[in-house]
Amino acid sequence: MSWHILGAGSLGGLWAARLFRAGTPVRLIFRDRLRLAQYRTAGGLSLREGEQDSLYPLPAETPQDASPIRRLLVTCKAYDAENAVAAVASRLVPGAEVVLLQNGIGSQERVIERIPRARCILASSTEGAFRESGFKIVQAGKGHTWLGDPIHPEHTPDWLGELNEAGIPVQWTADIQSQLWRKLAINCAINPLTVLYNCRNGELNAHAHEINKITNELGRLLKAVEHEDLAPGLQEAVLAVIDATADNTSSMLQDVIYGRRTEISFLLGYALQEAQRHGLILETLEQLYRRLRDHLETHGLPVD
Repeated sequence: MSWHILGAGSLGGLWAARLFRAGTPVRLIFRDRLRLAQYRTAGGLSLREGEQDSLYPLPAETPQDASPIRRLLVTCKAYDAENAVAAVASRLVPGAEVVLLQNGIGSQERVIERIPRARCILASSTEGAFRESGFKIVQAGKGHTWLGDPIHPEHTPDWLGELNEAGIPVQWTADIQSQLWRKLAINCAINPLTVLYNCRNGELNAHAHEINKITNELGRLLKAVEHEDLAPGLQEAVLAVIDATADNTSSMLQDVIYGRRTEISFLLGYALQEAQRHGLILETLEQLYRRLRDHLETHGLPVD
């Protein structure tokens, strides 16, 4: 059965190339005919893994294509996910499986409401990749992806083995929300600071005191949203990620560098929204949020 990839950026391209290489039918969906024409002119999707560069001439189309979709991987930005899925919703067959791989929390609920006949599977990944230019993807770090269905957690898809065989390390979890909250907390502690200090992840070791204050408040939030098991050791987990990805540029800093909208609303924005809903006052996180918004405004970028 074919995979359709909606949002053929860094992680989408990484998945697509590996599936194609393994002989699994896969099709990229580009937002419009202009982007599709540019892709065809490029001759395909380029992926760099270590020192190895490979070009993959994956089939591609636009949302207006008429073919039915049975498996869809959505890897576009959190703020684009709802509209992107809406553009192909009429092509989803009843019971279609839609994997949502977005940063933060909040966009997934909006997509699920849009496509009630589909089965939405949420994903959280530690894999690293970035788009060097055009259709050139660079694998920045090996990682793992957790998948789960918050509505039917016991129904494990039969294609997990297919992904692993294609070199996409995945694991099913009955509690995907915990994985999403864990990643949100780590991203909230790392991404905004890399933007404010304009630095790679590893350079945040010079700001350990600030990270300590941030993770303490994030721990309080995790307890309030009933993920208290994630709070102990959060600071150590954040520092471990910083060390493991020391040479990486965070996705949020990449967005700022290239003048793109960030996912602030689905990271810090969502965290503070949940804090307010639970009656928490998190002064350090609120200050961090204001600093980040001011920074984005200064660079002429959206603050939502």
